[in-house]
Amino acid sequence: MNAETLRRLNLAGFIITLLTVIVALIWAFPLYWGVITSLKPEDEVVRPYIELWPDTLTFSHYYFALTQTDIGRWYLNSIVTALSITVLTVLSSLFCGYALSQLNFPFRNALWWLILASFMVPTQTLIVNHFELIARLGLVNTWAGIVLPQLIHPVIIIVYKQFFDGVPKDFREAAVMDNASEWRILTRIYIPMNWGVTAALSIVTFIWSWNAFLWPFLAVTRTEMMTITVGITQVNDAFGIYYARELTAAVLAGLPVAVAYLIFQRRVTEAITLSAGIKG
Repeated sequence: MNAETLRRLNLAGFIITLLTVIVALIWAFPLYWGVITSLKPEDEVVRPYIELWPDTLTFSHYYFALTQTDIGRWYLNSIVTALSITVLTVLSSLFCGYALSQLNFPFRNALWWLILASFMVPTQTLIVNHFELIARLGLVNTWAGIVLPQLIHPVIIIVYKQFFDGVPKDFREAAVMDNASEWRILTRIYIPMNWGVTAALSIVTFIWSWNAFLWPFLAVTRTEMMTITVGITQVNDAFGIYYARELTAAVLAGLPVAVAYLIFQRRVTEAITLSAGIKG
């Protein structure tokens, strides 16, 4: 490789890096703006010009959100519902994926095609049916009413099935020869060989559940039963909306998933890649 080619590659690498940095800054600016605005007094927020740094730094809006709202209860609701959705979704998808991959039972292919076809049905089209069912069961304004309609994630079943299909048949045949039960085969062979997938799917499912807004907004009308994503819309008072308070609540709502993403970034990226590969 001659010097001219190296110079061209270096120039191309510099341009790509520069574009990446510019795109990253554009993406991150709204996050920066939200955090900075939450640290400004309200009179600075409503000024007609842009200030990238507050003249007066204040934490009064965080004090207000933490002491004058039900944010503690909203956090509890979000933690309970998000964890419940994550555990139930991952477990049910794991069992379903294993059955579709390894067991022979009537209408297995029909069930598999039904799961694949579910991608053609937008979740929003089921909202009315879900609400009517939950209302008839008396589950409005309950944790169960928030959790149950959000347990449908066909992509997780498909990911599990594909990974179980990829496990060498020799392991199953050896276990069958030792008279191992299906439960033992699943828990001793298939699950341990796919712990990474389970961890990645659990993390991304929790983040999806925590960030959900539409269904929790419809299923809950009582303030004390709201999740954090819905509850932050209530951070106002009789004098109207305070933008700094609203953004403070939004920052507090997004903080747990931001921390979770930073800690488990590799697993989240892996799960998104798996999901994108299935949908593609």
